[in-house]
Formats: sequence, C-alpha cells, structure tokens
Amino acid sequence: MAPTYHRSAWDDAATRRAWAKLLTCAVLGQILWPVAWTGLLAWYVSMSAAWTLWLFFAPMAYAFYRTFLQVAYWRGALRARRLLRRYPWQTFHTPESGVGNTPGVRAGYAWLRFPHPEAPDERVTMAMHSHVRSVWWGGRLGKRARPERKAQVREIWFAGDPRFAAVIAVPGPRRLYVLRQP
Repeated sequence: MAPTYHRSAWDDAATRRAWAKLLTCAVLGQILWPVAWTGLLAWYVSMSAAWTLWLFFAPMAYAFYRTFLQVAYWRGALRARRLLRRYPWQTFHTPESGVGNTPGVRAGYAWLRFPHPEAPDERVTMAMHSHVRSVWWGGRLGKRARPERKAQVREIWFAGDPRFAAVIAVPGPRRLYVLRQP
C-alpha cells in the first residue's frame, strides 16, 4: 500500500488513527500499570504469608518499573505527532539495515540507513534505541531474520529528517516508531 501524498503525514486519516492507537496504549499503560502494582500489593498483603512475597516480587517490581516508564511513552507519542505534522511520508524499499556491527551503533541495536537530504549519494544511519517496540523491528531487520519476517519490513514509510529525528512505519501506517539522533 503506497502512502497517499499529502503536505504532511498528519493530513492522512490512517496516520492519525495509527497515532491515536499509539497514544491510547500510552494512556492505558499509565492507568493499568499502577493498578496492577496496587492490586498485586493488596493481594500480597491479604495473603499475609511471608513465603508468598517471592511469588509477587517479580510482577510487582516489573509493574512498578513500567509505571514510571510510561512517561517515556507519552513523550514518544507527542514527539511522533510533532514530526508527523511537519514531514510527509516517504517510501523506502529495502533500505540498508541490520543489528549492531556498524560504527556508532551499540551491539544488539537495530539500525537503518537513509539518504542524506542535502547529499542523496550519502547515507545517514539511524539507530533504534532500546525500547519495547524496537524488539519487533530488530527481529525483522537483522541478518538472521527469517525471509517472511524480512518481507514485513521490505517497504518502510519514513517521515522526518534522518539527521535529526523521524517516524518510521510499515505500510498502512502501522508499527509507528520514533527514531532520533543522539
């Protein structure tokens, strides 16, 4: 599915729906992770057996961690909206990509190379920083990814400037992900 050409990606109704889904997940996470943590704590207190702490410790610790991590999801969603309002979608077919093994990218991090806006023969590398959503992308961009997984990212939609920040997506747009330069 080719992107429709608008002045900005935000002018496309499908992009606004994808962004609304991204924001909804951030809002639900901000509500549900604290509820999960409080519920686990209340359940542990009602059990009042010392040995049950080991059953609840890992889920409570993770819920507590995710409660404070949700602020980053809000910032990511708002940054994505700002980029989508400014830049149009561009389509890239099988851009150069991989996981680790390139200068400036930490081992295990997925990366993509896009043309430099002012010098199309040069490439700019953008790394996907550690994030829950980067797992999906990393599993499809690496050299060891199965062909059916690689086919899912054969076409990538891109809105932004690779020198600074951008939003990438698979056609639709789906799987929005904000990339930014350090």
